[in-house]
Amino acid sequence: MQHAQFDPTARQALAVAAVDAKTRRDLSWQQLADAAGLSVAFVTAALLGQHALPESAAKAVAGLLDLDEDAVRLLQTIPTRGSVPGGIPTDPTIYRFHEMLQVYGTTLKALVHEQFGDGIISAINFKLDVRKVADPEGGERAVITLDGKYLPTRPF
Repeated sequence: MQHAQFDPTARQALAVAAVDAKTRRDLSWQQLADAAGLSVAFVTAALLGQHALPESAAKAVAGLLDLDEDAVRLLQTIPTRGSVPGGIPTDPTIYRFHEMLQVYGTTLKALVHEQFGDGIISAINFKLDVRKVADPEGGERAVITLDGKYLPTRPF
């Protein structure tokens, strides 16, 4: 049976412990994802408190991180999602995503509605990919793919 968490503090404390263990063991997010058998984006989000992991994945990552049975159980609970509490984020990386949505949010909305109609892009039926590519002008570029299912608004 699946269970839900309604107080995010337990998952936040587990996220702190998981990141600490990951750092102490010099593991990458990709190594944890490989052990879980899931995508790096999903496992990272789960360990940061945003998704529930299937039992086998929870046991696999807990084993690598030396987390106890309570942590394995908690990793399987459905969390209270949302990682940017109140207001404008202050972390520079998260702030830049906020800035991108401030600049391009209305453009994305206009293009989605023109192409699909009235509705939303799901963050539940969703895939995320982050890749590093060479910039032809020198340096590197980040290619971020957000792949969500379109859900139309239905009159009732």
